[in-house]
Amino acid sequence: MALYALGDLHLSFQADKPMDQFGKVWRHHERKIEKYINQIVKPEDTLVLTGDHSWGRKLPECREDLAFIERLPGRKILLRGNHDMFWDAKKTRRLNEEFDGRLFFLQNNFASYEDYALVGTKGYTFEGPFYLNRQGRVIGWDEERKEQADRLVAREMERLRESFRLAQQAGYQKFIMFLHYPPTNILEQDSPFTRIAEEYGALAVVYSHCHGESRFGDSIRGDFHGIQYMLVSGDYLKFHPALVLP
Repeated sequence: MALYALGDLHLSFQADKPMDQFGKVWRHHERKIEKYINQIVKPEDTLVLTGDHSWGRKLPECREDLAFIERLPGRKILLRGNHDMFWDAKKTRRLNEEFDGRLFFLQNNFASYEDYALVGTKGYTFEGPFYLNRQGRVIGWDEERKEQADRLVAREMERLRESFRLAQQAGYQKFIMFLHYPPTNILEQDSPFTRIAEEYGALAVVYSHCHGESRFGDSIRGDFHGIQYMLVSGDYLKFHPALVLP
């Protein structure tokens, strides 16, 4: 039994949203997802998919994408991404009731893996616009959008704390934390998300969202204050799920 993670599947079996324009790695990417997950993930394993599952805007437009995910091996746990318009955070319970035994939607709740609680939320981080000088250094940013980003971070922190709270209430003391957005932006050394990971002693923080080689280094990767930070964006991993726990 093992725990794997992969993000940003960006499936579009019903929506007209081809990903080829974003580079060769995305050509027939759904075939790669199916091939590599089937090669790596076993039926007894758990696979956490860290958001941006489908381009469908409403649930009926995502049925084929979710059915594709259902057919993949292992227990599938889904996190909300910024493009998952079909998933209203207030209706997570309804999704879990509808897909009970097939998919688990991680939002204001938690899942378990052995003696670990899997906690998470979509997260958020300010992505600009940033204003640069001639040397390419950031000298400012859009203040109005930064204020909006701060409000979204505060909301997502509440949701993440609820996930931790419920896990602790159930008796869990070991945690793996999942986000869709990276835990920090390009200007931050740490963030509310890294601090809560340290507060609860999370073993790892697993995130995605960063696409293209120029974005892979936008946030923390590797060991930071004793916590392992893992980027699992699909194109970063070339659609091979990453091993989180053996």
